[in-house]
Amino acid sequence: MASSRTLIGLLDLPGEERDALAEAIAKGGLSVAVADRVDALPAETTLIVAHVRAVPAQDWPTLSRRLPTVVVSEMRLDGDLLTAVDAGLVDYLVHPLQHSDVLRRLIMRTLEHHQLAEEHARDRARLAELNENLETHLAMLRLDQQGGSQIQRRLLPPQPLKINGVECEYWLAPSLYLSGDFLDYQRFDDRYSVFYFADVSGHGASSAFVTVLLKYLSNRWLSEWDGMSPETLASRWLAQLNNELIETSIGKHATLFVGVIDRECQHMYYSLGAQMPMPLLMSGDSFQVIEGEGMPVGLFPKVTYPAYDVTLPENFRLWLCSDGVLECLPGGTLDERLVELRQRVAQCQDVAALRTSLAVDRSVDDEDTERQELPDDLTIMLLSGFDHDER
Repeated sequence: MASSRTLIGLLDLPGEERDALAEAIAKGGLSVAVADRVDALPAETTLIVAHVRAVPAQDWPTLSRRLPTVVVSEMRLDGDLLTAVDAGLVDYLVHPLQHSDVLRRLIMRTLEHHQLAEEHARDRARLAELNENLETHLAMLRLDQQGGSQIQRRLLPPQPLKINGVECEYWLAPSLYLSGDFLDYQRFDDRYSVFYFADVSGHGASSAFVTVLLKYLSNRWLSEWDGMSPETLASRWLAQLNNELIETSIGKHATLFVGVIDRECQHMYYSLGAQMPMPLLMSGDSFQVIEGEGMPVGLFPKVTYPAYDVTLPENFRLWLCSDGVLECLPGGTLDERLVELRQRVAQCQDVAALRTSLAVDRSVDDEDTERQELPDDLTIMLLSGFDHDER
């Protein structure tokens, strides 16, 4: 709202009519400065009331850009009035002395509109600056995420990887640049090999950090293992990782499947923490769902994870999928999607075939492929053997 300190400049030719007009404006509690040309007005003028008879036609465009302006005239069809309107001055009043109340309200409304326009301009400038800063930070975050993705991929095992006659191949597609899914397959000696398949809760950097911790801890624990009691190794790993995640207090938990493959006995010792869907063991045209249960890793303290074992056929295929795979399958219920997954796995000989069946076509190593939006991280792992020769 304008105050008595708001200075209104009145442009008009000297005379009684100008004095009367100035007095009518001042009744609104405004200060008025009169002049017959715009350059003679004080610098602190905030709005101009300009009579058409006092402003040359060629000066209207300049005046409209200088200050908010209200035009007054004694004739509705005045040619100078039309020139002022053409120049963009749409706030005008005919017979201002007869409508002094309207003139004062028009002045107040024009001042309010001008103040709002200035505020909007400042807001737009501020928003443009914030948007530029946001774009800069997003670009930096994107670069950081891409760099983190490169590092995370380097932590994955090479493929195809053959250890003790068992071949490992996989496909990992993060929903973001970084993944909460992770896997590994390592040799202990000529008899034993160890693998794990993990799905950390959530997405993005915090979940990816847990996968890095998992990689570090599994390497350390494997180096400390003496090769004794392979049947308890997986359950011990899960219990230790459970304690590590709880102690870090990062609010992350994971589902895991850890297995130890004994080539000599053609056996697998394993333990799991809420793995979903359960791994599928194929041999020829027959398959079985790997059985077992266990609590999620990182949620509850002092959890004991049961140890399980299963005999592996000579030519087996062990499929492990993260729960993101279920999002790519038809079916209204979880059971229907699990049945669909088993049917498709039974028809596939390798990871590439299952990818095609799921209609997802983005490789973790294909950086030139346009990123395909996925509702969740999606990972497939296939272990097959024991008939693969190592090179």
